Order: sequence, then C-alpha cells, then structure tokens
Amino acid sequence: MAKRKTAFVCSDCGSEYPRWQGQCNDCQAWNTISEFVVSPAKSGAERNLRGFAGQTLAKVETLDSIDLQALPRFSAGFKELDRVLGGGIVPGSAILIGGSPGAGKSTLLLQVMCLLAQKRSTLYVTGEESLQQVAMRAQRLALPNDKLKLLAETNVETICELALEHKPDIMVIDSIQVMHLADVQSAPGSVSQVRESAAFLTRFAKQHHIAMFIVGHVTKEGSLAGPKVLEHCIDCSMMLEGESDSRYRTLRGNKNRFGAVNELGVFAMTDKGLREVSNPSAIFLSQSETQSPGSIVMVVWEGTRPLLVEIQALVDYSQMANPRRVAVGLEQNRLAMLLAILHRHGNVQMNDQDVFVNVVGGVKISETSADLALLLAMISSFRDALLEKELIAFGEVGLAGEIRPVPNGMERIQEAAKHGFKKAIVPKANMPKQPINGIEVIGVARLSDALEAL
Repeated sequence: MAKRKTAFVCSDCGSEYPRWQGQCNDCQAWNTISEFVVSPAKSGAERNLRGFAGQTLAKVETLDSIDLQALPRFSAGFKELDRVLGGGIVPGSAILIGGSPGAGKSTLLLQVMCLLAQKRSTLYVTGEESLQQVAMRAQRLALPNDKLKLLAETNVETICELALEHKPDIMVIDSIQVMHLADVQSAPGSVSQVRESAAFLTRFAKQHHIAMFIVGHVTKEGSLAGPKVLEHCIDCSMMLEGESDSRYRTLRGNKNRFGAVNELGVFAMTDKGLREVSNPSAIFLSQSETQSPGSIVMVVWEGTRPLLVEIQALVDYSQMANPRRVAVGLEQNRLAMLLAILHRHGNVQMNDQDVFVNVVGGVKISETSADLALLLAMISSFRDALLEKELIAFGEVGLAGEIRPVPNGMERIQEAAKHGFKKAIVPKANMPKQPINGIEVIGVARLSDALEAL
C-alpha cells in the first residue's frame, strides 16, 4: 500500500506548509492551518479511462478563431440579479453566492430556477435539505414547479454523471460545504474537500457550457467559509447581506470576470419570496416627517449607478476619559481621521465628545465620497443646528482640508435632482458645466468653504 501523503493548508490564503504551525506566515492568521490528505497523481492513461463520457482533449487555438456568438448571455428573470452578474448569466460560468443563514440564498435561487425552468433545462441539487423540503418551499412561494428537476445528492461524481444524462443549461449546488469527492480522504466541509469539489464542478461547468450557481456558507466574521482558493477558481462571487430584523437584502458582487465589481442589487423579503426593488434610493432615505440635527443625505456610487443614502451623526458630551467613536456602515479609522481634519482645518474640537455615526438602511459605504456629508452631519449634531431637508452633499476630504472631486459627479447630481433635492454641496471640480434644472449646485474647494455654504 502506498504511503499516505498529507499537507497543511491555511484556510484563509491557501498557503501550504510541510508541518502544522499556529500562525500562517503569509496572511498572519492564527489557527487557520489544517491537515488534509493529498490524493496520488494519476497517469494520463488512467485519467482518460476514468474521464466522463463526451470529455474532449484540450487543443490550442488562435484568439481570432474563437466563436463568441456561441455563448450569449441570458436573463436570470430578475433585473437586479442580472445587474450584479454584469448583464445576465454566461453559459459555462461558475457563480458563487454566499450569505449568512436565513439571508435568502436558497429562496432566491429556487425562484430563479423555477422561472428559468419554463424555458430552459435546469437541475437543482440540494445537499442540505430533502426533496420534500424544497417542494414545500416552492409551494409556499407559489412558484411554478412542473418543470424544475431536483436531485438530493452530495457526491460530486454522481452529480456530474447525472447531469450528463439530463444535460441541463443551469445547475444549482446547495451547498459546496456538504459536497465531497470519493478520492479525497477527509470529511465534507474540510479545506481539501471544498477546494477539490469546487475545482471539479468548475471544470465540469466549463467543459459542458453549463451555468452553475454554487452556494457557500459564511464564517462568524462574515467572510466565505473554506479556503481562499474557492473564490479564485470561480468566475463570479456574490454576497447576499441583510439583517434578520430587516426586510431588505442587498446582493453585492465582490468578483466578476464578466462585468463590474461592487455592483449592488436590492431585494425585499416578502411572504412570497424575494422581490426586486426598482428604486433603491427611496428605501434608504428617511421616512420621518420631522427633521433632526445630524442628518443629511449623500450620493454614493455603487457599481454602475448612483444611490442616495441618509447618514446620521450623534455628538454628545462624554463622561469617560476616552470618548467613544462608533461607526456603523463606515470605516472606523476614517472617522477618526475626519475628526482630526475637522479640528485642524475647521476649528471644531470634539476631544471631549462621543461620536456615533450610522448609515441608514444597513448599507456599508466603502468609498471616500461620504467624507463631506459625514463632516456636515457631525457639525450639525454638535451645534444642534438643522440642515436643510432638501440638501445633499458628497466629496472626498483631504488631510490638508481640501475637497477633492469624486468620479461620476454629474450622474450623482442628476440622481439627487430626480428625487426632488433642491441644493447640493459638491467639490468644485465636480461642478456641472451647464445648470441642472431644479437643483442649486454649490462648488467648494476647502472645508472652510463648505462650512460657509451651510
């Protein structure tokens, strides 16, 4: 009997080591290195004998000889999902969708598959639920269930063999953490099983031009569970986010080989499943009739469209030696940097104040265009002064107190005017060349100019 070979792999970055150690040298993570069994390499003849029927050998081709018309995109039935995917589903693509338990991953994919089954051949593979559970969910959501094919299986080889018989155009694997390969001698969900199963399914999807959705779980930190190689081998990675007490879900693209990244799709969870939201800006704006200090609307850019989001700030006298700085939906370090800029260039000192910042609707803002709106909201709360209800602001604030321009300034202003805003404070470099009907645009070059504009 051949000696069993083992390797030690970091589940965060995929680095391999000859023996176990507590910390990964590459990503500096602790307790992420685990042991897995390395399958013996097979000879070329053995691989050919054990290959699937219809599998052809690879051949070298020139770039101009590749037929692009053979792989047209097709719609998933949801415009918001098509937006995140870059315009639709590409045949032969592997799409990974992750999210916390109860976010609605299985519900969304079941809705998509039931709609696509009316026009195309589909196969829904469930490894965590029984066929009766999937059928009960489809009945509860009042979905057409006469043409969708279901399979309850966790063995990857068996799934691919059955898929070759039925020849589906779209497949769903729910989920990758319960799938396993017979050749890999470790438990389902381990680093080796997740990596090898995902690589096997991805190769199968590309060889037979099958669009494949793969469901992945997330860790308690909110990142996809399993090795980092899982995100590298697939074509598109999406995260379905949403709090348990909120009816809205956001689908964000983290990686996309066929479209723009950081694209955002918004859905509403109802008793009949997920429904897409055609005007996301409306749900993130305040619904209260009374205006309060510390609240302002900003325009952020998500993927390929502008989004109006309300930001709130609360500045209060601190009873503690070290005042608290809490940011929900924004980066904590950027809040501390903006407070230093406000002190140095705005002559506003908040060293003895607690500062709490929140982005309404649970949206996470990563771009720097929220700097100016955040500063204005903090000053409004600190001075207990109301800001105009029909005012919007956006712009990046530099360390020298200058207001830097942001991309797509014209589109942001037009989106604000479309929603009825009458006044905008923007970087001077983002001033439109022609006046925009219905909105007054004020260009500012420094933080002092923005304070005077209030």
